[in-house]
Amino acid sequence: MTTIDSPTAGSAPALRSEARWNRPLLWLTAASAVLALIALTGIFVDDRILTGVPIWLKPFKFAVSFVFYAWTLAWILAILPRRSRAGERAGVVILGVAVVELTIIVTQVIRGTTSHYNVSTPLDELLWDIMGPSIMVLFFAQVVIAVAALRQRIPDRPAAFAIRLGLGISLLGMAIAFIMTSQMTDSGLIGAHSVGVPDGGPSMPVTGWSTTGGDLRISHFVGLHALQAVPLLAFGLGRWTRLTEQARARLVLIGGSAYAVLVILLTWQALRAQPLLQPDGLTLAAFGALAAVTAVAGVAATRGRP
Repeated sequence: MTTIDSPTAGSAPALRSEARWNRPLLWLTAASAVLALIALTGIFVDDRILTGVPIWLKPFKFAVSFVFYAWTLAWILAILPRRSRAGERAGVVILGVAVVELTIIVTQVIRGTTSHYNVSTPLDELLWDIMGPSIMVLFFAQVVIAVAALRQRIPDRPAAFAIRLGLGISLLGMAIAFIMTSQMTDSGLIGAHSVGVPDGGPSMPVTGWSTTGGDLRISHFVGLHALQAVPLLAFGLGRWTRLTEQARARLVLIGGSAYAVLVILLTWQALRAQPLLQPDGLTLAAFGALAAVTAVAGVAATRGRP
């Protein structure tokens, strides 16, 4: 029985070679972890509140997100059967974009103001004009890594499905940021997280997601973390089940497809100005249908031909 190899398992020759790891992405992982600790400290020692939440919450969330994002991409590049020079160069680009993004976010926190969609002064507008296009650069850098994963033949089929689906769905989640940056607010400004209500209103603890209107950050978050969730599904199926490789591959394909639909449904719910925890009957029916179809397909996949 084969499994999707963990980078710490030491069972795959490719993973035992330190040279295979993308160093810029590992540097980004370490730097983001340090920033996360600094921001976490800031949450407790700095009593300033911005848009209804502790001012250091945003850099903390972004730093933690980059820890998982950079490490996962480094792992993906490490387990590809052949070295991808294009993918390694994309890792350098991602490091550069992340440094720019995190530096601006922290700078704006120090200044006591917001970073996203802030055009209140010439300096704020300049910083936002830098952040906006950087999202596009990050998107295409990940596209390069996704193409590298598609072009190579990964022997373990569940792993291959998991990596490719994870990369693709996370690109879908990243693309939702473009919807956020193009939203027109009631005040005439372009760019907002929330739908139907102003940003900074009543929100859920920690996440800051709106509890009175739609919030596109939810599907953005869920989509981005498909990069970890789908490979973890493949890893769990390989480690804790006795299913054949074909059955596991089918389950990963079903699970990944359902995850992609979930991201679309969460985006649809947000665009209809519905809070996550207050879905209407139509939204509940859609989520119920997704759960039912996924469950039936999953059972069929485990009982089908080996």
